[in-house]
Amino acid sequence: MQTYQIPRSDLSVSSVILGLMRIAKMSDADIQTLVNTALDAGINMMDHADIYGGELHLCEKRFGEAMKLTPAQREKIVIQSKAGIRKGFFDFSEAHILEAVDGSLKALKTDYLDVLLLHRPDALVEPEEVASAFDKLQSSGKVRNFGVSNQTPGQIELLKTAVKQPLLVNQVQLSITHAPLVAQGVAINMAGLEQSVDRNLGLLDYSRKEGMTLQAWSPFQRGFFDGPFIGDRENCAALNDALDEIAAAHGVTPTGIAVAWITRHPAKMQVVLGTTRPDRVRECVAGAGVTLSREEWYRLFTAAGYIVP
Repeated sequence: MQTYQIPRSDLSVSSVILGLMRIAKMSDADIQTLVNTALDAGINMMDHADIYGGELHLCEKRFGEAMKLTPAQREKIVIQSKAGIRKGFFDFSEAHILEAVDGSLKALKTDYLDVLLLHRPDALVEPEEVASAFDKLQSSGKVRNFGVSNQTPGQIELLKTAVKQPLLVNQVQLSITHAPLVAQGVAINMAGLEQSVDRNLGLLDYSRKEGMTLQAWSPFQRGFFDGPFIGDRENCAALNDALDEIAAAHGVTPTGIAVAWITRHPAKMQVVLGTTRPDRVRECVAGAGVTLSREEWYRLFTAAGYIVP
């Protein structure tokens, strides 16, 4: 398992993160098996959000109930959660951030979060309120590090006008077939080409320059929630041919190669898994140990439909 040192922090994290948004209906034993499989494979970071599970803090609560972490076990795990999405609107007010974190800590049965992310951009954000909330959370020991999710360079810079703590992480959607974050820069300045349209406002290069770690969610989704691309030969035949051949060459599965495509990027992105299957966790970890050649990386990129001019 690759590990990364997140810049401007003391966090040493695995390149693969176990996402726990689908554990609400799992038994304690199944949650334990899933999490322990991840830990045994070298994953040390767990991703939550207060809204996961269909009921506020439900997935966090199921994790806390099932795992019952001892203090020694807790110190070995990096727990990340998110706040800011409410029913029908987004809310980065100080009061809501503080309330959400208290709810997460209670549900997770822990005294602190290693990382708190602001979940989706709030159009009505007041940076001073966010800053006040972060100061209180940090001084109380409830949150040790901070970041954002799905935010642009401009939105991050706006927060930084007031927020004193480093914003370490930005969690964004990224897969081989949903890669405008990467693809626009490859085909810059080509008039009339859809791929050349910048919808990410230079986020990838900004993140590398600023030392912000990008975390890729939905790493196996085709497009924007159009279903998994692995095994989808109706829509992604060329990509699956490439995945199968490259996987065979490296002795891993196509799922592992989809992970390797992301971790190969020099930005040192983390891959957030959404699976509840221990065997899939092991496949993904094996893939994270593969270093694709440039030829292999670009073959997958073009097989997914992107253009290399």
